[in-house]
Amino acid sequence: MDFTFTEEQQAAVEAARAVFSDVTPDRAPSPSLTRGAVAEDIDRRLWHELARTDLLGLTLSPDHGGAGLDPIALCLVLRESARVLARVPLLESCAVATALQRYGDRTLAAELLPRAGRGELILTVGANGRTGHDPAELAVSARPYGDGDGDDGNGNGNGNGRDDGPDGGASGWVLDGVQTAVPWAQVADWIAVPAHTAGGRPVLALVPRTRDGVTLADQVSTNGERLAEVRLEAVRVESRELIAAAGCWDWLRSLLTTGTCALALGLGERVLAMTADYTGKREQFGFPVATFQAVAVQAADRYIDLRAMEATLWQAAWRISTGSGGSLPAAGDVAVAKIWASDGVRRVVQTAQHLHGGFGADTDYPLHRYHAWAKQIELSLGPAAAHEEALGDLLAAHPLG
Repeated sequence: MDFTFTEEQQAAVEAARAVFSDVTPDRAPSPSLTRGAVAEDIDRRLWHELARTDLLGLTLSPDHGGAGLDPIALCLVLRESARVLARVPLLESCAVATALQRYGDRTLAAELLPRAGRGELILTVGANGRTGHDPAELAVSARPYGDGDGDDGNGNGNGNGRDDGPDGGASGWVLDGVQTAVPWAQVADWIAVPAHTAGGRPVLALVPRTRDGVTLADQVSTNGERLAEVRLEAVRVESRELIAAAGCWDWLRSLLTTGTCALALGLGERVLAMTADYTGKREQFGFPVATFQAVAVQAADRYIDLRAMEATLWQAAWRISTGSGGSLPAAGDVAVAKIWASDGVRRVVQTAQHLHGGFGADTDYPLHRYHAWAKQIELSLGPAAAHEEALGDLLAAHPLG
């Protein structure tokens, strides 16, 4: 496999490194020392700097003021952001913007995407459903309504018994349900909400945070960042604000997952570098502990984890970016990336804590922050066993050879 990056992708990495070079993990209070969220807002200074360097419009077309790059470039930038624990919704905002550009209404895209690229508005997405264990689109129902908006008793607001699409006669939609653990929903301008129609079709609604019927309940993540339970009660959206294109939600979900794997990789690489630096300086019996075989073997195992995380990440990102076919659907490559990222990031931070000894728990040292973020990423990805089961189902449905 050739994972050589293009000049444009490498330029995006260089720009990201320049922006993140001034970011330190301790810009916000430690989650270990803070009750509730570590801060009420995102890192606005960093967000404006990302906008200034055109990194928020990385995957947007030049027509919308973007650079026209692919999800691989986004994953490269996310990898850099995780190394400094950047407190911005870079993944969520860019992923939703890309999905809107790819599948959504052109007039809505023309209104929102240039502003998103300039950092003037923030997009986020509810991808965890009601509990975090069930498919997110099942947690919210979408029923069409017409000019009269009567309910026929079958979940169809237009009273005609049809599961209308955007062009099927409905002038809008009504959403009911809950999405939990929505990142930075309190500061987002628009929230992408996966839902299902009466016929079971997955759709994606773009809902302004201030729309009537939308209520937020504060939640806090493992790493101390703000989340929200987003409750929708008879929330009306226009037809252009609902994307019913086949494959939209699946594609966005895959991009979000792959981006999270990129975060896991960047964080893990930074943690292993911190461990190498510490064990190279820490001495016992007159020698650096890095020269002890037990220490070297554990560090080498974690290096192997990171290389496996990297290879599977770029394979998944390539499938999403190009739409290339294969023996398995792209979901198979995404599942493999999740298996390695979920287990790998946990093993890396656990080994780092072990090799740092008591120093790793010192709240004046940043390792405990990386540990908290790694646990949040692991929880977001879900257990590797579940992804192995999903991969097994794909293999059963698509026999190789």
